[in-house]
Amino acid sequence: MKLYLDTSNPKTILKLDDKVYEWDSGRTLARDLLKYLHERLVENNSDWQDIEEITFMSGPGSFTGLRIGACIVNALATELNIPLYNHRGEKVELIMPEYGRPANITPPKK
Repeated sequence: MKLYLDTSNPKTILKLDDKVYEWDSGRTLARDLLKYLHERLVENNSDWQDIEEITFMSGPGSFTGLRIGACIVNALATELNIPLYNHRGEKVELIMPEYGRPANITPPKK
């Protein structure tokens, strides 16, 4: 099974082979993403070990959404020992989010 994940927007897009799912993840992405992925796999009579490759929409987009999604797909690809691709179809060892602009990091207030 091929998995595609896009967490660049508040509406998360997941594709499992030809099936497309949209989830209004909002501020629950970090807490619920793995559960959501597993529930969709079970719906398709599958489990983690059935994933053969992962493609991730690496950006531009939401700073936090991209970080969370990249962390999940990097961990899954490593643990399942499967290929990982960015949204341009390039095989990569590790997804690095592409934010589309420099991070807006403010100095500490203390």
